[in-house]
Amino acid sequence: MDARFLVSARTPKDYPPADLPEVAFAGRSNVGKSSLINTLVNRRGLAKTSSRPGRTQAINFFLLNGKLYLVDLPGYGFAKVPVKIKKSWRNMVETYLKTRSNLKGVVVILDVRRGADPDDVDLLNWLAHHGIRSLVVVTKVDKVSRSRAREAAKGISSSIKEVYPGEPLLFSAKTREGREELWQELEEICFGAHLPPPESSP
Repeated sequence: MDARFLVSARTPKDYPPADLPEVAFAGRSNVGKSSLINTLVNRRGLAKTSSRPGRTQAINFFLLNGKLYLVDLPGYGFAKVPVKIKKSWRNMVETYLKTRSNLKGVVVILDVRRGADPDDVDLLNWLAHHGIRSLVVVTKVDKVSRSRAREAAKGISSSIKEVYPGEPLLFSAKTREGREELWQELEEICFGAHLPPPESSP
């Protein structure tokens, strides 16, 4: 698989051309967004991970196999950054979501141990209001028991049912659980077909 970083953008003039289908990834800081992207494309370190919440302060674009853009959006929520910066991030992300004509959907990532909070619900509501397709993925399921993960997924479904009627997908970057299912969803969102997940050599 050919997966490569393209650019970190803060304004539309920095975006790559809107010439390919595109999927964005959003979530609170430290929910495992970068790890999910790396697992998805079988590339360690493609999306930078950090134990310090709020590391991603721009919109990062990646090109996959010359046919699909993956976009890592700045985290929100409990990142320890000044309110002024949080506001600038919100404006930056909303501008992207409103103006990116090739955007096919947004993967909203939740931590299985924390569930959905008001920021997550607000994002899902905002996406629905603007007609942008969303896909909820619950990460770090390896951190809890199988029964606890299923219970958490049910609780999340109940808490977001007004803005997201579907069932969340369970995912683990460590065990790779949910990777194939997530790829199937992304293929359907971007290309209208269920195809095998792309692979790469070790």
